[in-house]
Amino acid sequence: MTGIEEVAQAAGVSTATVSRALRGLPNVSTATRERVMREAERLGYVASPSASSLASGRTRTVGLLTPWVNRWFFANVIDGVERTLRSLGYDVLLYTFDVAGGAPRRRVDPAVLRRRVDGILVVGLPLDDDEVASLAALDHPLVFVGSGPAGHVTVRLDDDETGALATQHLIDLGHRVVGHITGVPDRVSSWSPPIGREAGYRMALADAGLEVDDSLVVNGDFDVEGGRSSVKELVRRRPDVTAIVASSDEMAMGAVLGARDQGWDVPGDLSIVGIDGHELGELVGLTTIAQDPYQQGADASLLLLDMLGGQRAPEVVTYPTELVARTSAGPPRPGEGPA
Repeated sequence: MTGIEEVAQAAGVSTATVSRALRGLPNVSTATRERVMREAERLGYVASPSASSLASGRTRTVGLLTPWVNRWFFANVIDGVERTLRSLGYDVLLYTFDVAGGAPRRRVDPAVLRRRVDGILVVGLPLDDDEVASLAALDHPLVFVGSGPAGHVTVRLDDDETGALATQHLIDLGHRVVGHITGVPDRVSSWSPPIGREAGYRMALADAGLEVDDSLVVNGDFDVEGGRSSVKELVRRRPDVTAIVASSDEMAMGAVLGARDQGWDVPGDLSIVGIDGHELGELVGLTTIAQDPYQQGADASLLLLDMLGGQRAPEVVTYPTELVARTSAGPPRPGEGPA
């Protein structure tokens, strides 16, 4: 196998110059760089990734911390991250932290990332202040996706606005008792999306002069089964409810299934709106506030690489949403809800 020494001898330069030329580093003239690349190609030399990493002090690896990989938002963000970074010669080191089931999750240990990654992406993982500080202390570029604390680069929606938009759509259709399925089993982070979406829901109701009451809010644990069971609980508490905003499409689709389990017509007895833009939402005619998590993951990756290159990144990059109106939401029928 051809080594770097052979390339250096053929090009008439030192091995250090070959390394710098092939990695695109400065202080190598254009003519020398072209000569080195020409000889490397002629000899069939391929630089060892590990040797290149040792020489540059970079691992060409990004750490990604997330609670789940099999839920819609997270899977799409991770797909955007992985494809973007791989196309640019970077690997992704994935760590998952299960936050479901009510059991305490394991804490983030920054020691496992030290000297293993060049930067860190945190995707939808609720962290306490000490955990955020421990990651920041690694002095690596750090980007949050989906939610993030003040003072750190974050790619996200305006969750307050998104919750308000979903609720206002139902108000505009004529609903006056609107419930909310949230997904907050653990309020460790004041900056998590469901908290902002619930705040937007409450704000829209208050602005319209409608009732805002805790009895109208139930937890659906951000999955289909949680939405399916919580819709029954919500109607048990408030038989007069005629519409529901769910904080995710998976919970909203579960709510549609739960309503049908009870023989309730959607939207005749109960209108339902979700948030996400899940591809399967169309199968149940789900009205939703759509976002693009794949692009958020891709752009967060590019921001991180810009920061690695010494560029300054904006603190918050806010992504637009779009109301996609389908058949799960319509005007209320005369009466007092499905029960």
